[in-house]
Amino acid sequence: MEHTLVAKKLLTLAIVNREGRVLLGLKKRGFGEGYYNGFGGKVEVGETVEAAARRELQEEAVIIAGNIKKQGLLTFHFDDKPQPWEVHVFNVLDYNGEPCETDEMSPQWFSHDQIPFDKMWKDDEIWYPHFLAGHLFQGEFFFRNTHHLDSYNFDVVSKL
Repeated sequence: MEHTLVAKKLLTLAIVNREGRVLLGLKKRGFGEGYYNGFGGKVEVGETVEAAARRELQEEAVIIAGNIKKQGLLTFHFDDKPQPWEVHVFNVLDYNGEPCETDEMSPQWFSHDQIPFDKMWKDDEIWYPHFLAGHLFQGEFFFRNTHHLDSYNFDVVSKL
């Protein structure tokens, strides 16, 4: 599969990870509908990736991030979308407020050993164990027909 250089779409993913549990949202509409995921989305013009992660978490789960740590950098290629996605993954170490359902997401807590990988993107089972272990990581994933993971490259790294 040949890939030409195209500007990447810049996105964030914020995952609350506390006391052996992660907060995931069931996507209620739009891209990824029906999948559990962290909270995130597009980085707006003039916004840092960290600011975007904080904003998206507040918009989608109605909580305000306290300490967050960038832990991963993932690039996604979809054969049915012309622009690769560059996703910055943040570990939300603490927050204020109570997670609430929004028009877009329905938050739910999962223990680390009960993460519903069968209802998530296929790449998640590759990088989530590293996220949960506190590793820094980067990966590149190639999808066919949006949902079929064809191939990937993944590494635990010393810095991002």
